[in-house]
Amino acid sequence: MIVAEIIPIAADHAGYELKEILKEELEHLGYEPEDLGASEENPDDDYPDYAHPLAGEISRGEAKRGILLCGSGIGVDIVANRYPHVRAALAWAPKIAELSRQHNDSNVLVIPARFVSTEEAVDIMTRWLDTPFDGGRHTRRVEKIDAPDGEEEKANAS
Repeated sequence: MIVAEIIPIAADHAGYELKEILKEELEHLGYEPEDLGASEENPDDDYPDYAHPLAGEISRGEAKRGILLCGSGIGVDIVANRYPHVRAALAWAPKIAELSRQHNDSNVLVIPARFVSTEEAVDIMTRWLDTPFDGGRHTRRVEKIDAPDGEEEKANAS
């Protein structure tokens, strides 16, 4: 039996409606969405309250990939990228999502809900989910992301 990949997904009030649509699309594509909120459109919601739990799951290795949404995408992107091993990528077009996977092995897709249509968001998410990491010279670069200053260079020198 093949088990569907669990994809945590979260949004603040600005991304709530689009999150609900993307959850349905994830199911249609054979994934199991894990909804980490918001559960309604409440303008008093704060985006860090949703970004922290999702980024924590990715950082701890409890999920391989996740999706975050907020109005501009910037707030949740900043929060998520504070976590070790999280490579959150803000994508406003399918090609940006694709490149974030190919070259950066992004593991959190961030969608700016107020700046993309529903159709664009679905295309962005689908492209991101379908694109593998290229590896090769990009592996070295990705490894440098989590390396403390100069530690990666020292490791390569020995």
